[in-house]
Amino acid sequence: MHRFIYLSLLIPFLLFNTAQSQDTLKVNLQEFIDRGLERSGQVAYERNSVSMSENRVREARNQRILPRVEFNSQHGVVPGVKSEVEGLSEGHYYLDPNLENDWEDWGIFTRAEISAIQPVYTWGAINNAIAAAEAGARAADYQFSAVTAEAEVQLFELYHSYLLAYEVERILADAEEQVDRVERQIEQMREDGDPDLKEADVFRFEIFKTEFEVQRREVEESLASITRIWNYVMGGDERTVYEPQERFLDPVAFDLEPYDYYQQLAVQNRPELKGVEAGIEALEKGKDAVKAQQYPALFLGISGSYANTPNRPRQTNPFIINNTNYASAAVGFGIRQNLNFRSIRNQIDRADIEFSRVRDLKDALMDGIYLELNENYREASVAEVKANQTEQALSTARNWVRHEQLNYDIGFGDVEELLNAMQKELELRVELKQNVFDLNKKVAALYRASGISVKQLSVN
Repeated sequence: MHRFIYLSLLIPFLLFNTAQSQDTLKVNLQEFIDRGLERSGQVAYERNSVSMSENRVREARNQRILPRVEFNSQHGVVPGVKSEVEGLSEGHYYLDPNLENDWEDWGIFTRAEISAIQPVYTWGAINNAIAAAEAGARAADYQFSAVTAEAEVQLFELYHSYLLAYEVERILADAEEQVDRVERQIEQMREDGDPDLKEADVFRFEIFKTEFEVQRREVEESLASITRIWNYVMGGDERTVYEPQERFLDPVAFDLEPYDYYQQLAVQNRPELKGVEAGIEALEKGKDAVKAQQYPALFLGISGSYANTPNRPRQTNPFIINNTNYASAAVGFGIRQNLNFRSIRNQIDRADIEFSRVRDLKDALMDGIYLELNENYREASVAEVKANQTEQALSTARNWVRHEQLNYDIGFGDVEELLNAMQKELELRVELKQNVFDLNKKVAALYRASGISVKQLSVN
């Protein structure tokens, strides 16, 4: 008795803690896509490519002001000097031809040097290099947009896959009630010895039940698989489960426009096309930067150096330099000319080849976009018709089931016809939801091919 009371108190406590240990969070389509993009490895990789291209832009801009500034210093210990000439001051030690190192007098040697170069005129080489880097950054950004758009479509499909699994699970639950009702009616007919009940109908019903169990198991496994994928995409753990905010799979709000409408949007909005155009601009500017190397560039040079050693006196004669104790500075202009003209010519030829290659890539990309858009437009149009026609067929099948069920209830029905009607209705209910899912997926693909974000799709 005490054990029973203990268990009766413990079981609700365990159930409460189990329920509390796992949280279910509802997310809408927008939140799911945003979180998925945030955790996508491919998107993160392309984002780093954008950051790298922006870094190259900053590097190119840094070439404008003092692109080369160097500082170096030397430090050590050196002996002093001594002269045997009487009356000779330290500033005139250079006059003593017999000057010797004083190995008993050691001092710390320090020397520092700084030099800088400032471009004055480079025939546009620096400006063109900056423009090429900026165009390359735009190309990388458009590539990032293309990868992001593709990831959005995949996340859109995954979100609606969960809704489809919900719908099929719900359909099978409703069908299970009908199956149980028919099974009870068959058992009642057996007990009553109804002559209208045929053994073939019983066998047919048993086969139907077996196939139904297989379908139900498939749906359970599909839902469990999608749940695991969702948790992976959303970064969930054992204590957190993510589910879609909606519970029903409905067609997206969509009116199919003429094909030319989507073609015009694709030409204007596809990031791949914009990326290729930016790449062509980058190659043009890069080619101009290479051409500028054929001409002499004017530079301003600045340098300064300082050395100090206490036991090595500085000499008073400006023509005599003590390398361990002096100070100097210089400012001047210089000309730099690359005399390897064959190498420059080869670089220009390579830029021409690369330019032609990217320009051909744009033409090939346009061909691919037109073919993709045409196929997606056709599939979206057919998917819309299939969804509408399946909905009408399902309405007819439901009337058929009601008709057969009514006849069966009043004693004039046929088990075979009832089973056929139930099976057809079940197939059409699942087929309708599958067609709605395909329609939403095809519309999302059409939007992607047109350069429109799938985030703009809403449910009717």
